[in-house]
Amino acid sequence: MIYIGIDVGGMSIKAGVVDNQGEILFKHSCPTGVERGYGAVIRDIAELGISAVEKSGHTMSEVKAIGIGIPGIMDQRTGIVPFCTNLAWHDVPIIEEMKKYTDVPVYVDNDATVAGLAESVKGVSAGTQSSVFITLGTGVGGGVVINGKVFSGSHGVATEIGHMVTVDGGELCSCGKRGCWERYASATALIREGRKLCAVKPECALMKVAEGDITKITAKHVIDLAREGDADCAEIFDNYVHHLAVGLANLINVYDPEVFVLGGGVSHSGEFLLNAVRAKLPQYVFFKTMPYARVELATLTNDAGIIGAAMLGR
Repeated sequence: MIYIGIDVGGMSIKAGVVDNQGEILFKHSCPTGVERGYGAVIRDIAELGISAVEKSGHTMSEVKAIGIGIPGIMDQRTGIVPFCTNLAWHDVPIIEEMKKYTDVPVYVDNDATVAGLAESVKGVSAGTQSSVFITLGTGVGGGVVINGKVFSGSHGVATEIGHMVTVDGGELCSCGKRGCWERYASATALIREGRKLCAVKPECALMKVAEGDITKITAKHVIDLAREGDADCAEIFDNYVHHLAVGLANLINVYDPEVFVLGGGVSHSGEFLLNAVRAKLPQYVFFKTMPYARVELATLTNDAGIIGAAMLGR
């Protein structure tokens, strides 16, 4: 049997034919075209998946399930996507729409959740029973896998870990609350703090890297300068790792996973980030004498969405 995995983003739809071991046999993509409305986008999702199967040399009769990862939340009880900002979707009946094009079973979940599932099947957390995948990008997303299955909670929102409050009364979040973890542990947080630095120290190394324009500052600029020993950026980075470790410690208290998997743009800083987090985390762990989750870097990168979506049906 084979599976179709579909990774839906604001700019593109990527589909892949995946075997039972999580190997991608063929993949295909097309623009999303969000402005056309959900009906046209879901039609393209279905047609792209079917086309990928045909081009791989297989037939739809061999497909056990279709899995779809979306940048939003999915209500598993109703088959409806209540909210998906990047696609401008509200209360979209995705399962019902997919049935117009195929009678193959369809499973849908959050994109970070399916990426976490992919890592647990084919990536760095393969072989573990429980893991938490964390995307460190513009925001902070998560995917929880328990006993080999994704956990999304009763209403599909259990892995919105970026919106747990870690600083009471802290920075205003796009969700309307203050002090959400993603306001401190995302790439956006590094950019924000870098801009603050440049505002008070316009002669700093970060401002020079940004060519005097704070709008050009990236998280990578801050991390690279910290790695090179710049005192100002090292302080920003150390504070960032502090907030990241605090959130991880909270997740240990809630899920007690075997492993954390760090993905997203910030994770591309590699061992520099990994070593810093591993050094900082122990001081925030509650049970000091007990084992706790190890921290690793994601390995599947761009293929995680396809593999994880496909594995929803396995």
